[in-house]
Amino acid sequence: MIDRTGIDRTDAGGRALLLVGHGTRDAEGVRDFHRFVDLVADRADVPVAGGFIELSRPPLREAVASLVAAGHTRLGVVPLVLVAAGHAKGDIPAALHREIARHPGLRHAYGRPLGPHPALLGLLDERIDAVVGPSERADTTVVLVGRGSTDPDANAEHVKVARLLWEGRGLAAVEPAFISLASPGVPAALERARLLGARRVVVLPYFLFNGLLPARTAEQARAWAAGHPEVDVRCAGVIGPAPELAGLALERYREALRGDIRMNCDTCVYRVAMPGHEHRVGVAQHPHDHPDDPAHVHAHA
Repeated sequence: MIDRTGIDRTDAGGRALLLVGHGTRDAEGVRDFHRFVDLVADRADVPVAGGFIELSRPPLREAVASLVAAGHTRLGVVPLVLVAAGHAKGDIPAALHREIARHPGLRHAYGRPLGPHPALLGLLDERIDAVVGPSERADTTVVLVGRGSTDPDANAEHVKVARLLWEGRGLAAVEPAFISLASPGVPAALERARLLGARRVVVLPYFLFNGLLPARTAEQARAWAAGHPEVDVRCAGVIGPAPELAGLALERYREALRGDIRMNCDTCVYRVAMPGHEHRVGVAQHPHDHPDDPAHVHAHA
């Protein structure tokens, strides 16, 4: 039976929401993830579980097993990533394929990444507000720092978010930057802002939760600021577990159940021969190795 939301309610009792994170060695980042899973669970009308594909507990294997043991065999899966890079396109789908092999009869609908979305832009704006007063906005440049990727489409998506954040918010400028794998890096973006006349810069991490990369972002920003005392450099916080973010995860879950997935495949390096990435077209995807999931030991033995 299809209801007015477009969701098939047949066997609704077998449904659950699975949130998938990458994992981090940072204890605060792990706590952020678990707080977020609890936040989503408080707002969801189906059971919710969360797991990681590497580095952190619980592994995806345990999260899926807990849902299946409770009788849930139809999962709406939301990847907790901001852009459609390798984790969203390959690593998480490969890990899900392994879980389907473990649990015959398990079905899943895979959601799209969280960004870009007005809710995320609103939360980023709040992080700016936390370090800049209303009267300072017009003279403030923001350096928006993303993870960075070898996927040009993902990096382009980050630049799009920077532009969307700039439009209509009363800021002097928003410059995109990356902490790894892509250019410009944080010091280069700060130097560009200085050369363009910025005297106040907010370094804004485009990360869901705390972790090693947001910490590295702040370290690099402070190191650059120490050598440029003429520029007022302020470091903002990560997006963090927030009610608006939980609402967005639930929106992505409902999209997945409806089959309403509007992924951009026109510039995907796994589908299109982009310059310098021709060798990646059609490459097989494999799940990450997780220390708490023995499957990879057998796979590589």
